[in-house]
Amino acid sequence: MNQLISIVGPTAIGKTNFAVGLAKKFDAEIISADSRQFYKEMTIGTAKPTRSEMKGIVHHFVDFLEVDENYSAGKFEEQAIAKIEKLHRSNPLVIMVGGSGLYVDAVLKGIDPIPSNPEIRIALQKELSQNGIEKLQNELLQRDPQHHMFMDINNPQRLVRALEVCRHTGKTYTSFRKRVAKSRSFEVIKIGMTANREEIYKRINQRVDQMISAGLLDEVKSLTTVKNLNALQTVGYKELFEYLDDTTDLATAIENIKRNTRRFAKRQMTWFNKDSEIQWFDIEQLDAAISFVTASIHTS
Repeated sequence: MNQLISIVGPTAIGKTNFAVGLAKKFDAEIISADSRQFYKEMTIGTAKPTRSEMKGIVHHFVDFLEVDENYSAGKFEEQAIAKIEKLHRSNPLVIMVGGSGLYVDAVLKGIDPIPSNPEIRIALQKELSQNGIEKLQNELLQRDPQHHMFMDINNPQRLVRALEVCRHTGKTYTSFRKRVAKSRSFEVIKIGMTANREEIYKRINQRVDQMISAGLLDEVKSLTTVKNLNALQTVGYKELFEYLDDTTDLATAIENIKRNTRRFAKRQMTWFNKDSEIQWFDIEQLDAAISFVTASIHTS
């Protein structure tokens, strides 16, 4: 049977390097499930793999959207499944890598149909513009504490969407996520990469310093005219926009990036730990992960 290897884990853990190594070993191509690496204009701040890091392996869903294009996990489900099925015609193995839990789940399990109400959505967007994000964050905490725990509460689009459902139905957003997996034409091997908290935080801090040295501030400056777009409400960008708006100094902005990235990594692990099918491997034991994948492929 055709197979998809799904590689997840917190940001900065080394997923891309591991995925490329597996792809070279099994002559496979890679599907990116990192929702911010989709955008052409966001390179340094999303730790997008360089040509050198890709090592000749084809990566799909990297650099294929303009920053002002609307995109969703549902659209990614549709397009990624079509791409995977196409790749399976010539190779029984495809690799997917990324830390965007909603987008990973879209491929592995499918997106649940969830009610919508455009009038409520418009009202929420107006409230967001007039009153800021904190009031809406607090409302979601009261209405749906479970979803508040798992989602990126600094993402205005997802926050508005969750509250739209809560206000429209009187129920929690969580209640509509049934988690009944859709049938797929391939088997999934789920690999998780992890480390102790101190190591994860050290890697995050090092990555942020590398991004700054690589010119992240200049990248953010080039996007100031479109800074209100949803895609740019992202860690690494919004903190530097605050610096450019003179609401903080550069050193504080950099420390805020590190702090918010650590918080994001914690939410990622909370999300992925809900999936009992993921086989977790410490980054110091990746040979064991390779052996596990090899055995899973050979015995399937």
